[in-house]
Amino acid sequence: MIAEQSSQDLPPALLAMEDGTVYRGFGFGAADSGGVAGAGEIVFNTAITGYQEVLTDPSYRGQIVTMTAPEIGNVGVNPVDFESARPWCAGFVVRELSPVVSNWRASESLHQLLAAHGVAGITGIDTRSITRRIRLSGAQRAVITRKVDDPVGAVARARKHPSLEGRDLVREVTAASPYDWDEPIWAGPRAPGRGPIEPAPVRHRVVAYDFGIKRGILRRLRSSGCQVTVVPAATPARDVLAMKPDGVFLSNGPGDPAAVGYAVDAARELCAAKLPVFGICLGHQILGLALGGKTYKLKFGHHGANHPVMDLGTQKVEITSQNHGFAVDVDSMAGKAVLSHVSLNDKTVEGMRHGELPVFSVQYHPEASPGPNDASYLFDRFCKSMEERRRR
Repeated sequence: MIAEQSSQDLPPALLAMEDGTVYRGFGFGAADSGGVAGAGEIVFNTAITGYQEVLTDPSYRGQIVTMTAPEIGNVGVNPVDFESARPWCAGFVVRELSPVVSNWRASESLHQLLAAHGVAGITGIDTRSITRRIRLSGAQRAVITRKVDDPVGAVARARKHPSLEGRDLVREVTAASPYDWDEPIWAGPRAPGRGPIEPAPVRHRVVAYDFGIKRGILRRLRSSGCQVTVVPAATPARDVLAMKPDGVFLSNGPGDPAAVGYAVDAARELCAAKLPVFGICLGHQILGLALGGKTYKLKFGHHGANHPVMDLGTQKVEITSQNHGFAVDVDSMAGKAVLSHVSLNDKTVEGMRHGELPVFSVQYHPEASPGPNDASYLFDRFCKSMEERRRR
């Protein structure tokens, strides 16, 4: 077992929100650096498990994540379950940081991971209260700091922090250069005698735009028989077309989709080339803009692993993993795309498809990581669209 720090050993800290609300607790992870605390838009995540995947999802760039599950950190951290090379969130809020890490896969504790990557955490506060406040007033800017003697100054810093609206955070998380995805596909947790799964034979060549892509998505594509080349977010469509792919994938990512015009332009050109295109999360929003629609910021977003979505084609309900603060305006897509999936919580757009082109997208995460696998069939649908195009 790896010993985690108990709250008795942790320094005092506070979480300050732009509406003037201040919560006092105990700091873990990274300390303030040069007087600058963890700052960002605070959101809540309702997943019971999978905090490591949440932390390393690049879509959380610029956000402070509050976990609604009461105890976090009990299984520690391991190198296999990372969704990217590092944690990306601006801060991490938990009700109780587990004093003990008890899992045979763990290589370090949650505190050690956040400290190593400069992410501030706070524990010992009422996360139910924070969640209710966000639901009532909407996502707010906030800071985590160990300067507990200046709550007024902390609130002022929260108010000065830039909003996510209008911000292009994709450039901060995308790959610097193209690369081929060739990581082994593991059957499960690494254990003696257990090795990687033999991947499906390569049947399709896919170019994946990295707007903040998760490794879980790349694993799903590869296990579906796709040879995947990942390209930086600002790669022009002409460069992708020159690779002669069978299909193009538009990934998840952080920030405001309206701020990544270069990606919207590329998606528009790729659709015009009649290539099969599959978008997830930010990729879905970018596709909506490319088809002539609009996006808007949600009050508090969808973040968790238990969101119900209806497939309007089959009338089946899927429990899905979600992480987004923006959505496609359904009215703006009239005559431009067909609504395919809808949220059963707030009726927002969760999926769409083009009426004539082999182009479709979903707002949620069919690859899960963490979360249920109800929607994994969408990767098969993408492969089928590439096969049909090849037969023409």
